[in-house]
Amino acid sequence: MDEITSCPNCGDIFVKNKFRDVCQKCWKAEEEAYEKVYKFIRKRENRAATMQQVVDATEVEEELILKFIKKGRLQTAQFPNLGYPCDKCGKVIQTGKLCAGCAEELRKELEAHTAQVEWKKEIEERSKNNTYFAVDEKYRGRND
Repeated sequence: MDEITSCPNCGDIFVKNKFRDVCQKCWKAEEEAYEKVYKFIRKRENRAATMQQVVDATEVEEELILKFIKKGRLQTAQFPNLGYPCDKCGKVIQTGKLCAGCAEELRKELEAHTAQVEWKKEIEERSKNNTYFAVDEKYRGRND
């Protein structure tokens, strides 16, 4: 749903939607920056450029280049030295939100959590099956 908000770059008020997260003026500036970056890395000799080399050559901020990559406008498969930071550790990655190491760590933590939940459930089930007898003292020793 569209909403009225302030542009995060310049502060102007604009209607934010799923296609644009900045005002028209800043969007045009971003498009010009995208064209500059894309023209640079499209050249055969620049396809293996690192992020810093792209920033230095195009004078486009790294954050904006990362935005282009995250939105899928720049395909990292075509440009092997470009990537974005892992959400957890900051290592440069080209797909997903987590690097392989952080994803593996998260998977192990989830497995451990699942095992703990299952163990607690099993203990709870066992305790339901125990039967306890109470002895009433006034009937103790009486044989009926």
